[in-house]
Amino acid sequence: MKVCFVTSSGGHLTHLMQLKDWWKDKERFWVTFDKVDSNSILKDEKKYWCYFPTNRNIKNLIKNTFLAFKILKKEKPDLIVSTGAAVAIPFFYLGKIFGIKTVYIEVYDRIDKPTITGKLVYPICDSFIIQWEEQRRFYPNAKMLGGLF
Repeated sequence: MKVCFVTSSGGHLTHLMQLKDWWKDKERFWVTFDKVDSNSILKDEKKYWCYFPTNRNIKNLIKNTFLAFKILKKEKPDLIVSTGAAVAIPFFYLGKIFGIKTVYIEVYDRIDKPTITGKLVYPICDSFIIQWEEQRRFYPNAKMLGGLF
């Protein structure tokens, strides 16, 4: 199984690092921001740098959509996994078109309201995972994982 991890740097990337016991033996690549933390954390990993900022930035959404098309066609992953943020959106929608399975994990620190990315990808996810039971009111068909931390 080949896995594409698409995520913002910072806390979103940290969430996915918590799953290392699951992904460490899988073929994988990462799509994230070219920032100090992601360079350090992913120094020995295959990675692609995406355009940022992404939140409410139409220009970079368009650029990341073209990037997603190029990367997904080249890498042909079996699965796309993300904890957000906005960079995940074009990868998930194009992934669905290409027949790639998608898994989204809603972030740990959003209990009282859903994330924008979560709301946008929830309808198309093959599996949508929550970390708090309180998040179910926004995502009624989500699977409960519990906290990654």
